[in-house]
Amino acid sequence: SQQLSKNHVFTDIEPLVLECGQVLQNLRIQYTTIGELNKDKSNVIWVFHALTGNSNPAEWWPGIVGEEDFFNPSEHFIICANVIGSCYGSTEPETLDFPLITVRDMVKAHIRLKDFLEIERIKVGIGGSLGGQQLLQWAVLEPLLFESIIPIATNAKHSAWGIAFNEAQRMAIEAAKDKNQGLEAARAIAMLSYRNSDTYNQTQTDRTSQIDDFSASSYQRYQGSKLSKRFSPYSYYTLSKAMDSHNLASKGQEIKDALAEIRAKTIVIGVESDLLFPIEEQRLLFETIPNAVFYPIQSLYGHDGFLVETKQLTQILKKELS
Repeated sequence: SQQLSKNHVFTDIEPLVLECGQVLQNLRIQYTTIGELNKDKSNVIWVFHALTGNSNPAEWWPGIVGEEDFFNPSEHFIICANVIGSCYGSTEPETLDFPLITVRDMVKAHIRLKDFLEIERIKVGIGGSLGGQQLLQWAVLEPLLFESIIPIATNAKHSAWGIAFNEAQRMAIEAAKDKNQGLEAARAIAMLSYRNSDTYNQTQTDRTSQIDDFSASSYQRYQGSKLSKRFSPYSYYTLSKAMDSHNLASKGQEIKDALAEIRAKTIVIGVESDLLFPIEEQRLLFETIPNAVFYPIQSLYGHDGFLVETKQLTQILKKELS
């Protein structure tokens, strides 16, 4: 699907007024399209990436997006836009004091791109984690836009538990003189929430009787260093703040009233072993959104299961969308 995937940049001179009151000038959005739009524009699949993802889901979600996969370029026109604040081609921060961006702001940027592309209806929206938060927010803001939505391992409002994890990571970035080293520590903290004790005990337990140089220690350092080679500490900081801001209820509204506005057919998926977005959060979505179904999936990988368990996800997609 690499020949069929095209990278584009959308720029908009119209300033974007953020929820915090500050303004982003010269909006820039990097986005990827895979496949061709059909005549009546009825084959649009909009994929939302998570915290450190980019705009090409064929790269980070093989098994879901690709020539042999459920969302393939021969049938579908797949769009994924890199969120504002990320370091993969969209408007990005170069310091820690970038304006506060919220999930609602990200969605407002998506709406600008959708209008530019003259898309009036989206057949399926799908995303996990921060991607699922954007999807739900958009389905609340424009209830008639999506035919079906598939929010995975996500929530209606970011939890105090999730915010605490993110704050610990930001503290690591703030404390480090070298912000890339801060990012490495932040990622090591994050891994504990993306996985769980079973993952580590099964994959990182040492079989020899040493007193130092443990497998789990080198794994944490490896994950930190891997991310710092490809991602910006300033984007990580900005996007983790955005995730914390997530709350579908606008001022003076209850969460259940916001969720009741969703009109799309909703396929909610949760990962049984998810520590960061516990499965009760997805049950709440299922119980509150009209016309919703719910599927729990099993995974050794906790929250990261939404990226890994593509066979289980594909079975659900086939059952609900074929």
